[in-house]
Amino acid sequence: MNALPALADPTRRRIVELLADGERSAGELAAQFQTSRPAVSRHLRVLREYGLVRARGEGTRQLYSLNPAPLAELDDWLGRYRSFWTNRLDALDTEIRRRRRANPDKEDR
Repeated sequence: MNALPALADPTRRRIVELLADGERSAGELAAQFQTSRPAVSRHLRVLREYGLVRARGEGTRQLYSLNPAPLAELDDWLGRYRSFWTNRLDALDTEIRRRRRANPDKEDR
């Protein structure tokens, strides 16, 4: 569950999303944000420290890729609670359908 603090930041979550599509250079990642390149580099450093991202040199470039292991650990932890939310959402869907059948003339709000 070490990945959770790193993923608390929306910029870092977006970097993880971008890397889920494949390896990218620091410049390619920085181009996706309004913030400065040094700011994106700091986010990448945090992601590396938490083990979410791997870096490798290729010539003068640093290429970054996603390390899915910490995400799998987080997914395992969240798995305990999935049935809780699934059951609640199923119950909400049932109630919404029941009310629509009972009041077909009312608009959804």
